[in-house]
Amino acid sequence: MGTITTKDGTQIYFKDWGSGPPVVFSHGWPLTADSWESQMFFLASNGYRCIAHDRRGHGRSSQPWHGNEMDTYADDLAELITTLELEDATLFGFSTGGGEVARYIGRHGTARIAKAGLISAVPPLMLKTEANPGGLPREVFDGIRAASLADRSQLYKDLAAGPFFGFNRPGAKASQGMIDSFWMQGMMGGHKNTYDCIRAFSETDFTEDLKKFDVPTLIVHGDDDQVVPIEAAAFASARLVRNATLKVYKGGPHGITDTHKEQLNADLLEFLRT
Repeated sequence: MGTITTKDGTQIYFKDWGSGPPVVFSHGWPLTADSWESQMFFLASNGYRCIAHDRRGHGRSSQPWHGNEMDTYADDLAELITTLELEDATLFGFSTGGGEVARYIGRHGTARIAKAGLISAVPPLMLKTEANPGGLPREVFDGIRAASLADRSQLYKDLAAGPFFGFNRPGAKASQGMIDSFWMQGMMGGHKNTYDCIRAFSETDFTEDLKKFDVPTLIVHGDDDQVVPIEAAAFASARLVRNATLKVYKGGPHGITDTHKEQLNADLLEFLRT
């Protein structure tokens, strides 16, 4: 575990587990690198070097007032990859992290990248527009912003206990541990940073970034994702990315890194070994 300092003076925390071919993980909102721990533990135990950072403003990284948008997130990821001198790395991005991975490839290319994975990821665009009629209305994200300003602690509890893990579905057995972990990770982030990130993950259009993917890409999404609906996300991304393999988890919610971790771990390992 360590930190790097970016060109604008922001400290980015990262964890670095295991040895072997490098695999870099980008986390979702409002979480931290810890949200990938099941996959990192599994893959590091199977011969891979697993690296995950806390996005600026999240977790143990600095909380800068500015730079809480996708271009800077992608540039921070690029500085991490360059500083650690990674080559032939695989990038996995969950939710907002999928946008970070897409923008990284769009801005920095794939010279250091061998493969990529988009897991429950936000690309190509979450917001409903004339060109993206399948997206979510702006009012949805305005509501998240309002709830964040009113009581973000309660917002995180409500998200975790409800749609994020699918615990609001009939017959679902909620895990208090998952709820508590989500809340704790969210509250580690800066208020301004997590607030700004709502716009970053909802309004950034990654269409042109996805068209620049030229490495094998795995797209995994649950078909009961209530946070990032599959039709406007994974299905649309799979049409834009060359060499994409799409896997749909039947009944899977948004937080499949926890709820479907055994299935996801196996799929990630198979993808890495192929």
